[in-house]
Amino acid sequence: MKRIFRLVLNALAMLAVALVSALLATRLAIHGSEVDVPNLTGLTLPEASYQTRDKGLELTLENRFYSLDTPAGRILSQSPAAGTRVRRDWQVRVTESLGAQKIEIPDMVGQDEREATVNIRRLSLDLGTVAHIAAPGDPEIVLAQTPPPNAEGVDRPRISLLLSQPQTGTTTPAAGEAVVTPMLTGLTAAAAIARVAASGLRIAYAGASTSDAATPAPDSAPAAAPAAAARAGVVVAQTPPSGHRILRGEAIHITLGHDSAAVPAP
Repeated sequence: MKRIFRLVLNALAMLAVALVSALLATRLAIHGSEVDVPNLTGLTLPEASYQTRDKGLELTLENRFYSLDTPAGRILSQSPAAGTRVRRDWQVRVTESLGAQKIEIPDMVGQDEREATVNIRRLSLDLGTVAHIAAPGDPEIVLAQTPPPNAEGVDRPRISLLLSQPQTGTTTPAAGEAVVTPMLTGLTAAAAIARVAASGLRIAYAGASTSDAATPAPDSAPAAAPAAAARAGVVVAQTPPSGHRILRGEAIHITLGHDSAAVPAP
């Protein structure tokens, strides 16, 4: 009986040793395949690619930004941060510096979509968001852009466009819940569209303002504040004004500033 008992104990001990050995082997296998992310900030892309490849990591260029402090072609930032422990084959995303902004933002307003796109590519800029809004006149014409023409202090080489599309006539207000019109004055056209859509409303393009005073929109829209009126591609007036209650689905008419003042997008 004692012999059987000793055999059982020996078997249990051997099983425990095997389990511990398996756990240690698994832990070593997992952590043995992990590496520390190197510090890539300030390196060129070829230098960063060499360092990440040497550690079995994958380098991905995610963004490009202008920078006054980091020379063009050098890495501005990275994710994950340097020193982070990750598995091999992990993706390290980096942002490249374009150096100081040297190129002027061109004026695309009035061009058709194809011409504007060609000009953007020709200047080595990127085409950003392209939005449409119902407006009188020819379709696919640039009504506004972000950043505005000749803007300074731009963070990235990307231009977003607001294009015209054919008007479909007057829409009968939809029956339903009444909502309060949001404040659009001072927003870029793209930001205004997003805010209005979130309220269950829509935007109708009412015109453009090129003077210091805002051009009133239809139905006697109130004039905008002087500071907003001079901003190219920015809403300077709206009808109905903010705070009014209208039915969900109805349109808010906007007036956009169209002069060449350089103003950063909100």
